Amino acid sequence: MEHISRDTVATWSFLSDQVMGGVSEGGARYGEKGGTGFLRLTGEVSTQNRGGFLQMRRDVAVPPAAQGIRLKVRGNGRRYYVHLRMTGLKMPWQFYQAGFDTTPDWREVRLPFSDFQPKGGFQRAALRPDTVKSLGIAAYGEAFHADISVAEVGFY
Repeated sequence: MEHISRDTVATWSFLSDQVMGGVSEGGARYGEKGGTGFLRLTGEVSTQNRGGFLQMRRDVAVPPAAQGIRLKVRGNGRRYYVHLRMTGLKMPWQFYQAGFDTTPDWREVRLPFSDFQPKGGFQRAALRPDTVKSLGIAAYGEAFHADISVAEVGFY
């Protein structure tokens, strides 16, 4: 399990739909409160110009025995998504996705790999954890104000 800290935050990057002509605006920054470090994604998601996402992402290697993703999150009560990019996918808009809801209080979210569905116009039977190369936390798919904090990321 990775606890977000000043040392680990550098492994994360921010991206938005502006890479493909969208107009969503936001950012990700490190915060700390009560001894808990976290990465906070905020901004305005817009579906104009075929856009619709803000994302903070990092490279990962899934342990062989892992059954799913484990997060410690809080947010503004909206639904957010984990996006998994895989080796072998040719287009940047191809990924696997599973959603989760947030509350203002910290809570643990567990997403089994079996919950992830392919997105982006490709068909693959089931997600293969051994091919996961990056994990993103995304505000996605509709126009809304994004505000989600992630304190821990790992596998179970």
